[in-house]
Amino acid sequence: MSNISAEKRKILIEKIKYIREFISNAQQDENTENLLKYISDIEKDIKTKKFGLVFEEHKESIDETLETHVPVLTEEKDLFVDNGDNLNFLIEGDNLSSLKILSKTHKDKVDLIYIDPPYNTGNKSWKYNNDYVDSNDTFKHSKWLSMMNVRLLECKKLLTPKGVLICAIDENEVATLKLLLEEIFGEGYEYVCVTIVHNPRGIQGKNFSYTNEFAYFVIPKGDKIIGGRKIPESEIDWRNLRDNGGESLRTDARNCFYPIITDGENVLGFGDVLYDESLHPKQCENIDGLFYIYPIDIKGIERKWRYARQTVDKIKDLLRVKKTKNTYEIELGKPFGTYRTVWIDSRYDSNEYGKKIINSLVPESPFDFPKSLWNVYDCLYSVISENKNAIVLDFFAGSGTTGHALMELNKEDGGNRKFILCTNNENNICREVTYERIKRAIMREDYKASLKYMKVNFMPISDKLYYEYADDLLKYTKELVELENSINFDNNDSIKIILTNEELDELTSALPDGIKNIYISHNVLTTGEQEKLFEDKGIEIHNIPDYYYKDLVG
Repeated sequence: MSNISAEKRKILIEKIKYIREFISNAQQDENTENLLKYISDIEKDIKTKKFGLVFEEHKESIDETLETHVPVLTEEKDLFVDNGDNLNFLIEGDNLSSLKILSKTHKDKVDLIYIDPPYNTGNKSWKYNNDYVDSNDTFKHSKWLSMMNVRLLECKKLLTPKGVLICAIDENEVATLKLLLEEIFGEGYEYVCVTIVHNPRGIQGKNFSYTNEFAYFVIPKGDKIIGGRKIPESEIDWRNLRDNGGESLRTDARNCFYPIITDGENVLGFGDVLYDESLHPKQCENIDGLFYIYPIDIKGIERKWRYARQTVDKIKDLLRVKKTKNTYEIELGKPFGTYRTVWIDSRYDSNEYGKKIINSLVPESPFDFPKSLWNVYDCLYSVISENKNAIVLDFFAGSGTTGHALMELNKEDGGNRKFILCTNNENNICREVTYERIKRAIMREDYKASLKYMKVNFMPISDKLYYEYADDLLKYTKELVELENSINFDNNDSIKIILTNEELDELTSALPDGIKNIYISHNVLTTGEQEKLFEDKGIEIHNIPDYYYKDLVG
């Protein structure tokens, strides 16, 4: 079948060719020169790719700022939270600026990016260039795609070769998101849309009650990356369903006495709860070739299942049938199950485990629908459960659920994973909600985690040559080194940073004991005597790279 659009473009290009020849043969002056330039611009635009996701590109105010300024970081030192060696970062500012900075410090270093961007519902919940985007905006989708496009292009640079992106979304942009992800990440990735029931009560629409949202997993093809689904410890620490170590008191556990139906090898389903005290079936009944297994042991003593009937469906696929000489036993299989593409769990309820959790930490929080802590926890766990040193980024951090979930995961398994959260400070969200939530969660749960609060600022560069502002940029190097290496120079006698030859001379003139690492700027030259001094003291030297602002040299 012919490509009609391609044929139309070919015809237009031929027409432009005739127009160009006509103008070229006319008497040449300033007007004809301009016309030839215009024709070239039109031809270039026509030849531009016209397949895939096509949308109107929009420019944000931050784009204009970045054309004439370079983003830099400064620290709010009085907001530092110190509760362990695991150092994390919260960056306040436009997230595109934050991503530009991270592209210098974390290129190919991030193991997992989890984001929960604006859902573009049309209910004036999202601003574009300081104006709310409502349902009447004819460029509603294009603005959202423009905003996401530039940020996804930047964040792709940060992922490790096996790094995964998870993007939460709802029905408003789920279709366009898939196309955008495929266009940016290409054929080397697998795109899996997971449906998560996060609002069991539902939000009533005109025709349906919406109970779910989606999470797009963008996973590099090849190796298996998604791990197993975690079963809570309380559900693992037992040998089989039949024997719970005591006689049943059906008066207080009636819903734990019911038959499990099997064909002798596989669990097929469950019968009704048996409430009648007068009924006392055998351990196993054979009805029409199916075995109905009750919690009665081989001595005829009535037991009870560990799980109530209304919850046992959740672990059905993990149950195994074990046949002994005289009876059947039902056992729990492996403690990890395979993740499926529909997630249903009461812990994903955004009200019970989202709003209530954040309100318990930050009562003044304005977030109406924050993510459930366990919704995000399971997303993180699916990717980095086996990587206890993973770096996780969330550049739509909002209320800070990603950081909270990661600290909970570290607490459970002793991990040393670190997070970087980025969010703007509209209505003081970053300072009064995100930061306060993380700080108070650390204090309340005694998470062994520390937090640095960074702010994005801008330094004008357009009217100067690089060497004219190089010294000014040097002032912001310390924060980048801290961010890249997850270290804290302040009040730390074991590490030092040297940015000038004068600082190096001052340090080596009276080198204090206890220094283990020194970070030295690339433009600082050490003498042989100084290098010998460092070697004798067992000090490790780290050369600060020149790539932080190398792109500005020109």
